[in-house]
Amino acid sequence: MPLNPSSSITRDGDLAQLVGLRHKHFIITLQEGAKFETHRGILQHDDLIGKPWGTQVFSHMGSPFFLLQPSLADLLIDLPRTTQILYPKDIGFILVTMGVGPGQTVMEAGTGSGSMTTALAYAVGPEGRVISYEVKQDVQNLARKNLARFGLDSRVDFKLRDIQQGFDESEVDSFFLDVPNPYDYIEQVRRALKPGGFLCCLIPTFNQVEKTLLALRQNRFAFVEICELLLRYYKPEPSRIRPTDRMVAHTGFLIFARRVEPSEDPRGRELAEELGMTNKEKV
Repeated sequence: MPLNPSSSITRDGDLAQLVGLRHKHFIITLQEGAKFETHRGILQHDDLIGKPWGTQVFSHMGSPFFLLQPSLADLLIDLPRTTQILYPKDIGFILVTMGVGPGQTVMEAGTGSGSMTTALAYAVGPEGRVISYEVKQDVQNLARKNLARFGLDSRVDFKLRDIQQGFDESEVDSFFLDVPNPYDYIEQVRRALKPGGFLCCLIPTFNQVEKTLLALRQNRFAFVEICELLLRYYKPEPSRIRPTDRMVAHTGFLIFARRVEPSEDPRGRELAEELGMTNKEKV
């Protein structure tokens, strides 16, 4: 069943979100004959299937829930994981900045629990392709299960390999690199990207950023940008609007860059210098 089908009513096989008191929520796959048990009571799946999305339903104890289609953000936050995952605040910005869209071929390394893989597969659509490299078998197995749960696994080629050996692909539209030492793999990534293709690295510390910037210059990447995203929510109460007590602050630095092809013409060398590739570095 595709993620968030266009039907206005629930169907067998749909992913559904049950939102209860104080916004406590559960994500389930609707199945005929099944039941969902919670400390607030039992809900029969047969009583949920066929209802319009947004309907209020009640457990056998009378506890209220709203029956909703989970958003992609809901699914990513709820993702079973053994590794740290990316969160919607970073994922959305990455997808837009790299221009990821239907029909594209995109790559990532490493897969982790599959949060970014899920978002990429959702963005490229049924005609697109995601190639995801991971070095740990158990981690990749979990990512496969997560993608299968969302009905997106058919859009992903999972590859088990140490990326020091390079990649099988070339001419891909964009590449997301989420490994502890991205600066060691910039040369391999360049060979996989098409000219002008996008690269994004997620990096937690300043010293890693410095090493990555040097590697990007040495491997003819330009238009480099570094940012971090901070997210703060506000209490939605008209009489006392104020920030919530907690905020999602630093989760990592994002480095964006593009593969370029500097000319051997002297004018091209001048432009390369302007883009940050000095005469002492590889152009």
